[in-house]
Amino acid sequence: MLAVIKTGGKQYLVSPGQKIKIEKLEKKEGSEVSFSDVLLLEKNKKVEIGAPKVSGAKVTGKILGQGKRDKVIIFKYRAKKRYKVKKGHRQPYTEVEITGIETK
Repeated sequence: MLAVIKTGGKQYLVSPGQKIKIEKLEKKEGSEVSFSDVLLLEKNKKVEIGAPKVSGAKVTGKILGQGKRDKVIIFKYRAKKRYKVKKGHRQPYTEVEITGIETK
């Protein structure tokens, strides 16, 4: 069973038992989370595509932890202008284990 969910402005292809890193959610570690924005659902080789969402479908998961991704360096430079700016950024994420995909 597969599903495509939308969270944090991004889409993820998920299946039960899979661990994914998504945009940060303000929830405690160990709590349950459900995603109702299911865009595509595949069950028993039958594909159901939502317009824009699959009605009655829900994906549930368990929050494993919060963290930050690797640092990304942003460097701006203008030739012959003595302009240099160096910045770093670490994007926060939430790690979620998909526990189930439910349909109506």
